[in-house]
Amino acid sequence: MQYDVIIIGAGIAGLYAAQYFDKTKKVLIINKRETFKCNSFYAQGGVALAVDNDDVEQHKQDTLNAGDGLCNEEAVNVLSENSKAVIDDIISRGFFFDIDDDGNLLYTREAAHSRERILHAGGDATGRYMHHFLLKNNPHAQLSDARVVDLLIKNGECYGVTVLDHRESRNIYAKDVIIASGGVGSLYEFHTNAPCISADIQGLCVMKGIELERMEMLQFHPTVYVDSNNAQKLLLTEALRGEGATIEDENGKRFLFDYDERGELASRDIVSKSIYDYAKKTGMQVYLSLFNFEHLYFINRFPNIFKNLQDLGFDVPRQRVPISPAFHYAIGGIKTDLDGKVPGVTNLYAIGEVASTGVHGANRLASNSLLEGLVFAKKAALDILNNPHAKSFIEFEVSDEVMSLKDDKDKKNELRQIMWRNVSIVRTKKGLTEALEQINVLLNENIGKLLKFRLLTAKEIVLAALAREKSVGVHTMIEENIC
Repeated sequence: MQYDVIIIGAGIAGLYAAQYFDKTKKVLIINKRETFKCNSFYAQGGVALAVDNDDVEQHKQDTLNAGDGLCNEEAVNVLSENSKAVIDDIISRGFFFDIDDDGNLLYTREAAHSRERILHAGGDATGRYMHHFLLKNNPHAQLSDARVVDLLIKNGECYGVTVLDHRESRNIYAKDVIIASGGVGSLYEFHTNAPCISADIQGLCVMKGIELERMEMLQFHPTVYVDSNNAQKLLLTEALRGEGATIEDENGKRFLFDYDERGELASRDIVSKSIYDYAKKTGMQVYLSLFNFEHLYFINRFPNIFKNLQDLGFDVPRQRVPISPAFHYAIGGIKTDLDGKVPGVTNLYAIGEVASTGVHGANRLASNSLLEGLVFAKKAALDILNNPHAKSFIEFEVSDEVMSLKDDKDKKNELRQIMWRNVSIVRTKKGLTEALEQINVLLNENIGKLLKFRLLTAKEIVLAALAREKSVGVHTMIEENIC
């Protein structure tokens, strides 16, 4: 089973990269579960871009400002300067963004953007619509319900992957491998990610000696309805606040202005930390108020949020919704260059949320995630196409490691609680040290390889957080309370 390209992950980044390989290329897309169970599918707000040439510099500046001094400026240049081209490309392939009555593209604004520059589709279903479109137009083979459990690497060259398919492991070989497997959501007790986003590949990279960077930079979305039994909590898109939703306490006070003059339109890290701090100080529940929306407009603009909240018993937009921050997006990941190549391993690429291009710095600007997936997917695909190479394959033995044990599920839940308690919105050296000790204990127990992946990723996050002693962006360190 030899392919030209294997793509790990069937989200927007992986599927868009696949669009650049025609049918003369033998390409295989591997996804862990059903195709819709990826973070792209659940992206509500939209995709940001520099609207025109005049907006390129301002989009760059907004991205740099949000990144709090840690962005790779070269990566930001690539993102902004290529943003309109990838959006024009996906439109030329037949995708439709929302338009007004005269056929003009509808742009909206989200927090920390200096102007309206976010396109959306299906109102609040941009990721779902784009994912479905790319999936429908995918010309290549897919292997579903299979998970990658090893990267076949020898002498600094990647030869393919090992997959666990219906409980059997087998090797699949390729000239090039693109990792597009997503983030780390299932490490946390409260998160907005698809349930199967569980940090497997990041942990595998640790085992293979592949460098991860900025793992401490984890973004928590400020407006999430968490009072449900589902592992994946209900995200309430930032576009709501961009169009008039407000955040208030039990008494109706819009307290965010006490923390930042931009109020609800401050960057995500500021809004999340402000909600956390205010709720802790006052003991009050925090709410998202939708009173500013006219009823019919709300239904048409945010149809999925309307339906989901109605199903939960909320009479929106007339009734406000209790909210809490929850884990949302992994800013750090597998270190790559500006073509998505993984340093030190030939023929291996990483794109989308699993990668760290440096474009987001210490805090991702809203709706830059889908854009990053598109821009760097194209860069990786074109790099492969522009550098054709012959390859002599070598055989690898299939690992017989135990993938999971009976007690692993309880230990996964324990890990989620450890991470939420000690490695979330606000961190202390004591809490991080306790988390590291607890993770090391779990790593030394008799566990399956899949749980080991998660624990190794969690450990990298904790170590990175301990190494960064000063607060920056989404990483907030405080002194322990002295009684």
